[in-house]
Amino acid sequence: MAATVEELYRNYGILADAKDNLSQHKDAYQVILDGVKGGPKEKRLAAQFIPKFFSSFPELADAAINAQLDLCEDEDVSIRRQAIKELPRFASGENLPRVADILTQLLQTDDSAEFNQVNTALISIFKIDAKGTLGGLFSQILHGEDIVRERAIKFLSTKLKTMPEDVMTKEVEEQIYNETKKVLEDVTGEEFVLLMRILSGLKNLQTVSGRQQLVELVVEQAFLEQALNPADTDAVDRLLQCTRQALPLFSKNVHSTRFVTYFCDNVLPNLSTLTSPVAELDIQLEVLKLLAEMSPFCGDMEKLETNLKMMFEKLLEYMPLPPEEGENGENAGNEEPKLQFSYVECLLFGFHQLGKKMPDFLIEKIDADRLKDFKIRLQYFARGLQVYIRQLRVALQGKTGEALKTEENKIKVVALKITNNINILIKDLFHNPPSYKSTVTLSWKPVQKEAAAVGQKRPSGDDVGSATAVKKLPVSVLPRRDARQIYNPPSGKYSGTIGNFPYEQRGGFRGGRGRGFGGRGNRSRGRIY
Repeated sequence: MAATVEELYRNYGILADAKDNLSQHKDAYQVILDGVKGGPKEKRLAAQFIPKFFSSFPELADAAINAQLDLCEDEDVSIRRQAIKELPRFASGENLPRVADILTQLLQTDDSAEFNQVNTALISIFKIDAKGTLGGLFSQILHGEDIVRERAIKFLSTKLKTMPEDVMTKEVEEQIYNETKKVLEDVTGEEFVLLMRILSGLKNLQTVSGRQQLVELVVEQAFLEQALNPADTDAVDRLLQCTRQALPLFSKNVHSTRFVTYFCDNVLPNLSTLTSPVAELDIQLEVLKLLAEMSPFCGDMEKLETNLKMMFEKLLEYMPLPPEEGENGENAGNEEPKLQFSYVECLLFGFHQLGKKMPDFLIEKIDADRLKDFKIRLQYFARGLQVYIRQLRVALQGKTGEALKTEENKIKVVALKITNNINILIKDLFHNPPSYKSTVTLSWKPVQKEAAAVGQKRPSGDDVGSATAVKKLPVSVLPRRDARQIYNPPSGKYSGTIGNFPYEQRGGFRGGRGRGFGGRGNRSRGRIY
């Protein structure tokens, strides 16, 4: 029978006055437990009274926790919030993992205030016993409903970094790493990104060996041992996401060799047939940008010459020969080739980086006719660059501050950065023998030093790239320059995705694909605590 408000207060008084003799008043505590069967007032009182005396009646622990859980599922949201608020008081000893498991399941609520209350309670018990709380969280991530799994992963990805150092001990971080490895055996693309964010934030993994461990995890997910099917959007999606997660981990001590080799073996040969997982994504430019960013961290390669040849051949595809001239000196054809600057910047940068490892490649590994053809293409491209650079400098002359923030000028600033980078790299390759000493910052990467005002002092061709501030900017097609010059340049193509990787987490990895990045099977439903 449900207890009344008067009975609840009377038995609360008995327990409060008992002090050291609390255990002798089991019947009084049972009346309080029966309060969960009453009306709203009785339930609110029970939600407060049950946890207050919980520790004094271990023989009624299960009944007390179950009574509180009934209140956590009440139709009245205010009762639910009160019951959830008190749940951490049950989190002691062997009860803590169970409470953590329960709170994790309660993350599925659609009420924002209740959701925040659950988060607060989870943080509270995490600080009491991190390992026990992690046990409850990962239990639901591995076996719970999809909505619970999703929110538990997001909880870890956002809250772990706020925990104090005395909570995030070495043992706790090891538990997170080991449990996360289990979860990674079957994940979606979005989950993979969040889990890598969790691991990347662990202090134990900030060392060289720790980052190498993370790279190994990404390699497992990327399926680099399998050939790439360019028509499989899921496979392309997987490769993009994995490569992007690996990029921040690479350094002079943690090498990108396996990824660069895979791109040279599987991506570049299929570049034109790659199927984009997102309709508006320029997939060719996206993978070329990834390859360019990885190339400085490439270690010793077994097939260096083969990979350089592949990059060389792909570069030739984007560096056209000059158009044939007619008798009057005009172009014999109707159209001049388009110079695809964004693509060439990526390929030329990657070739320049790998070329450092085999500086005699263009002299010893490429026949004389092929080399002559390459230099003609370079020269033609360089002449077009000079005209564009000149036009862009004039357009930006004297512009500073707010004037540079308009969309049109943002485009021009990035365009100037791209063309200048290409110009510097071409100059290196025109040396005899070719040089690989110049350094440039890729156009979509942030410049480290303070921005200089564009156009106040006319810099040399080699200086523009480092002196011009370029942030992560969206860039549309550069307007065609129709004005006749002494040398009429081909029309240039600036990609609309020239900014810093606009594609990220657009729906994850779709469809069931077995191990990893797949659609997980149906999970259990309903209350399992």
